[in-house]
Amino acid sequence: MIPNDDSVRLLGQIVEEMNLSELYKTYSRLRKKQATPTQMLKIMPYAYMNNNYSTRKIERACKRDINYMYLLEGSPAPDYTTIARFRSIDFAPVSENLLAQFTQVLAENKEISMKNLFIDGTKLEAASNK
Repeated sequence: MIPNDDSVRLLGQIVEEMNLSELYKTYSRLRKKQATPTQMLKIMPYAYMNNNYSTRKIERACKRDINYMYLLEGSPAPDYTTIARFRSIDFAPVSENLLAQFTQVLAENKEISMKNLFIDGTKLEAASNK
């Protein structure tokens, strides 16, 4: 049901090519009836690609959206607390390394060019600061 050129397939392929040993070190134990760290890592960037940052909305999408189900590979949908825990406890300490690997794999697969670098210089001022 998912087209061959859909971004969800590319995302799944990229995460499979990455070295996730540091991510697995953050886990004390893995449970059988739970999404693996690899599957959780696949869901998070896909949710962010679709402007979905709420853990409750991500949980709902994992239960209803075929693309999230594809990334979960038949595992049960994680609940919102598991998603939040993964994001703050497991992913945060190794995020810089994983995102660098992600970018490198994209460049190796010629999905992005490393020719130009763009930096967002947006400055924000809080209303309470005035």
